[in-house]
Amino acid sequence: MIGRESTITVRSESRRSGIFGRLIAMPWLFVLSVILLAGVGFGALYSAAGGSWERWAEPQFIRFCIGFVGMMFVAVLDMKWIYRFAYPFWFLCIGLLFLVEVMGVIGMGAQRWLDLGFFNLQPSDLTKVAVVLAMARFYHDLTIDQIRRLKSLIVPFVITAVPAAVIILQPDLGTALMIVMIAAAMMFIGGASWWLFAGGIAAVGSAAPIAFHFLHDYQKKRVMTFLNPESDPLGAGYHITQSKIAIGSGGLHGKGYLEGSQANLNFLPEKHTDFIFTLLAEEWGFVGCILLLILFSFIFWQGYRIAFRSRSDFGRMLALGLVTNYAIYIVINIGMVTGILPVVGEPLPLISYGGTVMISTLFAFGMILNVAVNRNQMIPRG
Repeated sequence: MIGRESTITVRSESRRSGIFGRLIAMPWLFVLSVILLAGVGFGALYSAAGGSWERWAEPQFIRFCIGFVGMMFVAVLDMKWIYRFAYPFWFLCIGLLFLVEVMGVIGMGAQRWLDLGFFNLQPSDLTKVAVVLAMARFYHDLTIDQIRRLKSLIVPFVITAVPAAVIILQPDLGTALMIVMIAAAMMFIGGASWWLFAGGIAAVGSAAPIAFHFLHDYQKKRVMTFLNPESDPLGAGYHITQSKIAIGSGGLHGKGYLEGSQANLNFLPEKHTDFIFTLLAEEWGFVGCILLLILFSFIFWQGYRIAFRSRSDFGRMLALGLVTNYAIYIVINIGMVTGILPVVGEPLPLISYGGTVMISTLFAFGMILNVAVNRNQMIPRG
């Protein structure tokens, strides 16, 4: 009787571990939240183009459909494949970053893209995901005693410093700093000693005045504009000044869909990419912004819930890192367009127009879903 019960249990587990079983175990509320968020983006891009579907919304919709299929494919994989893919994917992204230095496309004064014919790939966006993957695998393979040792910092330093250094050369200081923040979050999640973070904060604070002198002129101007946007309202401060005007003019309920004057009269720059949150704020007002923030928060909550339910250290760290990466995107973009942070040119994922950030975000969400459907799967160390 016991043997029969064991056989039934094994068969039941086998059915649950198949693709059909993984689809059943899929957190569909998370999937629906992603679709809803992308829908907000399509609507915003339609409005940004003055009521035109073809200019930005249609290409974004096509990219989302392709990325969504990829997200679901990644979601139903065996998590061991993602674990094995972690280091190779990091090396692939490093190779793409170096390829950008050789044959990259120059745009807006920087060399950050690779021309693939059908769209321009920005490897730095993929690298943020690669850093999370590599760090999750590295810390998964260590014991707690090994994590506490000083030599355990060597590999995380290499995983972080190599892509950050190459990205700074593009130049793209904002993305490089994001990678450092993501890596710091992964080290904290992995259990690195608190003194490391205290020392790092002290070192950054001490070196900031010196590092300022090594920035490019446009980077220095961004910092000075952040401190005093009114000093050059028609030049370096134009973006943030117009952004604040648009947000303020939205009021409580907004001017209405397709009725944003700052956007329609083209006072608002980069309204389809970096400043798309401003367009939403003008049209939908404070209430619309709060609803959007609630949707973001709901996705964060679901992602962190998925992470803490995983029995695997790798799965837990992977999901925590990817959700934190997405949260950093949101905080920087909204902080930037509201004047809380300097303008660094980071998009609002799934809402801003852009191919690479769309694909990389959906790839990351696919891995978070993978952690959910494989929450009981254990990954052996190293």
